[in-house]
Amino acid sequence: MFPTRILLATDGSREANRAARLAVGLSNKLDSELHVVHVGEIPDAYVPAESEILDPEFYERMRKYAEREAKVKLEEEIGEIREMGSEVAGVHAGVGRPDAKIVRLAEEIGAGLVVVGSRGFGPLRRALMGSVSTSVVRHAHCSVLVVREYGGSKRDHLPGRILLAIDGSREAQLAARAAVEISGAAGSELHLTYAMQAERYVPHLGPEMWEGWQAGFERAKQHARSWLEGQAELMQGEGAKAAEGHLVLGRPDAAIVWLADEIEAGLVVVGSRGHGGMRALIGSVSDSVVHHADCPVLVVRDQEHAERQI
Repeated sequence: MFPTRILLATDGSREANRAARLAVGLSNKLDSELHVVHVGEIPDAYVPAESEILDPEFYERMRKYAEREAKVKLEEEIGEIREMGSEVAGVHAGVGRPDAKIVRLAEEIGAGLVVVGSRGFGPLRRALMGSVSTSVVRHAHCSVLVVREYGGSKRDHLPGRILLAIDGSREAQLAARAAVEISGAAGSELHLTYAMQAERYVPHLGPEMWEGWQAGFERAKQHARSWLEGQAELMQGEGAKAAEGHLVLGRPDAAIVWLADEIEAGLVVVGSRGHGGMRALIGSVSDSVVHHADCPVLVVRDQEHAERQI
């Protein structure tokens, strides 16, 4: 995955500043090119479609004004990013729907990673934790790192503990590769987790099937634990620092969030889709982890598959 081209979406908010620190850290440690985008809004009493119909000249004036404001604010933010110790390879100012602009620009410049703050109080203020971040995660052709607002925690920097959720799927393998690269480059401890759901092992064919199911479940747990330990050893051999496995029981999203808090993870890494215990991470599981984890969440997408779907 790395080195790659990183696109940082910023708006000057506190969350965007946290995202900027992480993007700068990743760019420097992983020798990745950093691009920055600021998406401005058009101040208007009407929604854009109404404005173009009811008063097109006014709408055009407001659009040009918003473009100028976006460029001014972007220059200020670029100065702060350079003070953090990073060169900026590309500067992009735009006006319109933040999610659509971010996704389109990421594809245009061939970004391998998009970094966004979870909430914004400027141009990205439209609940990035809601529709915008969800839209970017779901529609970007590449991986997305979401840095959400969390109460008082400073777990937004590298090095720190990385929690990787795995389930044996191709997407989880890609997530593992990204986590290993970040762990090795940043010197971050790598923790692996696999979530087992006990209800999947409960028989549903009648009382006679219950005999011995608990013993079977214990055998399944032992097998999962052995597999997880083997994956940890493999990743440590590939350059990850102090890889450790954690077998957890329960709903994957809740288990991941709980364990991330338990080990004080500085970054959670998940695949965009899972076919085992993680089940469709692009849907409810990844959304839930992004919304509830008290640290940044990297959703790793199979870029080649995404390109074939276009």
